[in-house]
Amino acid sequence: MTRSRKIFAWTGAILVLLIAILIIVIATFDWNRIKPTLNEKVSEALHRPFAINGNLAVNWSREPEEGGWRAWIPWPRMSAEDITLGNPEWSKTPQMVTLKRIEFRLSPLPLLTQTISIPRIDLTEPDAKLERLADGRANWVFDFPKSDPNAEPSKWVMDIGSIKFDKGLVGYNDQKLNTQIDVVIDPLGKPIPFSDIVGSGEAKKVQDKGASAQDYAFGFTAKGQYHGQKLNGSGKVGGLLALKDAALPFPVQADVSAGKTRVAVAGTVTDPQNLGELDLRLKLSGDSLGNLYPLTGVTLPDSPPYSTDGRLIAHLHDAAGASFKYQGFNGKIGDSDIHGDLSFVASQPRPKLTGALVSNQLLMADLKPLIGADSNAEQKSRGGASKQPADKVLPVEEFKTDRWSAMDADVELTGKKIVQSADLPFSDLYTHVVLDNGQLSLEPLRFGVAGGKLDADIRLNGRVQPLEGRAKLSARNFKLKQLFPTFEPMKTSFGELNGDADISGRGNSVAALLGSSNGELKMLVNDGAVSRSLMEIAGLNVGNYVVGRLFGDKDVKINCAATSLGIKDGLATTKLSVFDTENAIIYIDGTANLKTEQLDMKITPESKGFRVFSLRSPLYVRGAFAKPSAGVESGPLLLRGAGMVLLGATVGPAAALLALVAPSSGDQNQCAPLLEQMRSGKAPKTVK
Repeated sequence: MTRSRKIFAWTGAILVLLIAILIIVIATFDWNRIKPTLNEKVSEALHRPFAINGNLAVNWSREPEEGGWRAWIPWPRMSAEDITLGNPEWSKTPQMVTLKRIEFRLSPLPLLTQTISIPRIDLTEPDAKLERLADGRANWVFDFPKSDPNAEPSKWVMDIGSIKFDKGLVGYNDQKLNTQIDVVIDPLGKPIPFSDIVGSGEAKKVQDKGASAQDYAFGFTAKGQYHGQKLNGSGKVGGLLALKDAALPFPVQADVSAGKTRVAVAGTVTDPQNLGELDLRLKLSGDSLGNLYPLTGVTLPDSPPYSTDGRLIAHLHDAAGASFKYQGFNGKIGDSDIHGDLSFVASQPRPKLTGALVSNQLLMADLKPLIGADSNAEQKSRGGASKQPADKVLPVEEFKTDRWSAMDADVELTGKKIVQSADLPFSDLYTHVVLDNGQLSLEPLRFGVAGGKLDADIRLNGRVQPLEGRAKLSARNFKLKQLFPTFEPMKTSFGELNGDADISGRGNSVAALLGSSNGELKMLVNDGAVSRSLMEIAGLNVGNYVVGRLFGDKDVKINCAATSLGIKDGLATTKLSVFDTENAIIYIDGTANLKTEQLDMKITPESKGFRVFSLRSPLYVRGAFAKPSAGVESGPLLLRGAGMVLLGATVGPAAALLALVAPSSGDQNQCAPLLEQMRSGKAPKTVK
């Protein structure tokens, strides 16, 4: 053997020996010797006390799953026992996290490309206590030193495949959100197949995506409070948390109650490391949709008790903001059915809710909470704070305008059929609701009523306090025989009701808005009828008295009823109010105070022809809206035509009311002659 060959052989032998010695040293090294140094360095880096109190070991073994020549390369399997991570100094509890054991494998070859690849981490009995103070300090936020902004980012990449965990505890105490929750996680006695919880149909949808959801392996219970409301819940989760592999969606099932709101979900979480995507069947129920705001931050109106069932798909890292889609949901709000799709995007400057809702059978009573018109008992059951006084008719419950600036909205609602008693002839509903930076509009709000349409444009400006509101209403072609379908004399009538209103005001409730309102109201009715029985149908005791005093018990034909009201600072005053009947012309003068809810009306009849009209004095209607009283004025009736105190004052209102006389199939509108006379400054003819 030549000298060079001997040197090469000896060098090779020494190198092999050194590698062997290194392997033996690494394999037999007592890693517990470096624990003090390791604990010190980690504590220094985290600015928290960190300690591995138990055994620290590294074992080497081949990875048979690798295959080929890679299967011959040993992987280090690292484990540590009894690990603790302390809290910052301000916390009253010493430990933030404790672990009975942690174990993971490190793939050595990716280290050559500056990648730390850990296929799986196994955690045994984790116990985490998360805490945030009212001033915003949180123990999950670490005080790392600020890095040099000009420094190049590290080229090293951390790649963690999945986390497998054992029985554990998680505590969450958030003073800022008034939330304190304790979660206990326990292994199930036997894994439950994903399809057993979500159903075979939902499981197939996951498979159609090329994924395979794990079995449910752990159960959990949760107790405490969320936003000050008592919380209880339970559920099931998978045992292997796939952090990045979309083909291994993590199964979740939970049934949680916060206060009187209940949330039930079942489905999967994909890319849980970043909470990338949720695909869940979501059931929601509670006493009022408005109660979801403190729990979710989504501004919804007050409502009767509700329940919904649909599919929630969330993409939490969309460029425009986290997006949530509640698709194809069905449910009930009160006794009305509800269906549709809603989307919520956490966009800037404000989140936005969009969607379309449909109700096949909508009850008018279920709309009352929108304006606080439901009863005190119903308000109390949905958590309402206001109490409607017994002597007040207009709703006093205030709008929650502080919530209107929390988000924007663009939602359409269609009520295909409105279900109610026979004496409320609403047939259908459509509205387009837009909430934009604290301004709420319903444009249009459209009802089908008695064969006609009630169109309204409503705007409420919640940016100012008290809020500013304006409502424009137009009633067209209400058929009288459909308005009063059970009143026999009206069944052959071709008459209609038409009207307009334009009212604005300031206030945080319906009562306050109307009590400060300004505007006008006009209404025409032609070819109608009136009787005491009609007043009984309408539930108007005072009307029953007035009609009885005027006409006795007989049905009386109304040729025309015309009313024009001016409203200033909540006081509605009659500009012109006249009823032309077959027996008399009735004038109504007076005021309705919307602020104090007081009526002060005078009713003056003028007889037609030679028929002896029994009433010799005017009538009055006075008192509170809730309980008005009626009677006979003490003075005698004035001379004929004197009901129009100032004829000149009726010229303008009469001309405005003529605009409501709409042409209808060639039939003459009986209001036109009456209003033409008044527009000319003449007293209506009382003798045919």
